[in-house]
Amino acid sequence: MRIKTDHKWKNFKYRNEVPEKVLHDYFEHLPKEVDGFIHYTKRWWHVSDFMRIDGGDFGTIWEGVSSDSYFSGRLSKYPKTENNIK
Repeated sequence: MRIKTDHKWKNFKYRNEVPEKVLHDYFEHLPKEVDGFIHYTKRWWHVSDFMRIDGGDFGTIWEGVSSDSYFSGRLSKYPKTENNIK
């Protein structure tokens, strides 16, 4: 299994920083007062798109996963004190 990362923290974006078209097309189901958006590799995610993982192959380093397909996905790690994601 191969994991590619740039090892850089990405700051969470507030709702008002997300383009209106992206909010309408992809995040219309979220309440209006919700923040916690991530912009990475020309795509937008919300923290609710990631499922928490405990233990296993990834759980010792990574804390969340969002699958793109059967063969690929995104792993996330949340810092204990900052407002960003890796």
